[in-house]
Amino acid sequence: MKIIIPMAGRGSRLRPHTLTIPKPLLPIAGKPIVQRIVEGFSASFSGAIEEVAFVIGDFGKAVELELQSIAELIGAKCSIYYQDLPLGPAHAIYCARESLNGPCLVAFADTLFKADFHFDLSNDGLVWVKQVENPASFGVVKTNDDDVITDFVEKSPVFISDQAIVGIYYFRDGLDFRNQVEYLIDNVIKDKGEFQITSVLEIMKNRGTQFRKAPIEEWLDCGNMESVLETHRRILELKENSEHLISSSASLHNTRVIPPCYIGANTQVRNAIIGPFVSIGSNCIIENAVIENSIIQNEAMVRHVSLQHSMLGNQSEYAGSPKVLNMGDFTTFKE
Repeated sequence: MKIIIPMAGRGSRLRPHTLTIPKPLLPIAGKPIVQRIVEGFSASFSGAIEEVAFVIGDFGKAVELELQSIAELIGAKCSIYYQDLPLGPAHAIYCARESLNGPCLVAFADTLFKADFHFDLSNDGLVWVKQVENPASFGVVKTNDDDVITDFVEKSPVFISDQAIVGIYYFRDGLDFRNQVEYLIDNVIKDKGEFQITSVLEIMKNRGTQFRKAPIEEWLDCGNMESVLETHRRILELKENSEHLISSSASLHNTRVIPPCYIGANTQVRNAIIGPFVSIGSNCIIENAVIENSIIQNEAMVRHVSLQHSMLGNQSEYAGSPKVLNMGDFTTFKE
């Protein structure tokens, strides 16, 4: 099994936190979004993931090394591909065409999920979906009584279905998917100005591929600061009893931690109340603070504050009066 992860977007709605890293590397409860996606698949396939192929933009060598380490964590080969032009989601997958053969899972690294990814590999294809209130904003599927997909429709202004495609797909024959994307590109067949996955799936369906829908229990958005904090809160709830969230090398003096919280390695916390729903990265210093429902990334320094519903970037520094903050990497603010 191979995993293809397109993640070339810049995540502009999450700036300033995506100025230095792509959104899928933003940590949620101590792990990057994309790592949580990869580990979720790996847990379902017990070592059967042979390769993880990442499709990225020009993010630099440090990002590539981090992605390589994520693949190595599950014992898989890492492949890096590049999408230079934003020509649509089908084109993004096609950028990893050298890895598109045999059974393939495709997952866009924009969101997190709670789902059971165990399934029968003999299926021609699976498309994971979630019922939504506003289907006009999504690609959707129509199915028959056996959950076989009869139609794929991309963002229709007219109601077709409320079963939204969440961005996870399984193809038993990755090469067939690749060939059909090539047909779209060669013939410049676009929908909404882009090469769409739904167009490819419709072609494959009409050629005899049987796609079934697969359910998502929870679809956790990471589009902007508010949704990231909500997703962060839910991930902490889900992982509280399955992951070791407070590092053994963290130093807590005269501090109360209200779970669930994540505190990274070598972080020092003094005279503070932390939580609930707080993540503090590694090598941070937190003093004389009350922090709730917030994300503080690595090597940050926070003193003499009361924070709620805030995000602070790597190597940021803040000291002052209570505020709701959205500070990017390397930012200093003192009062």
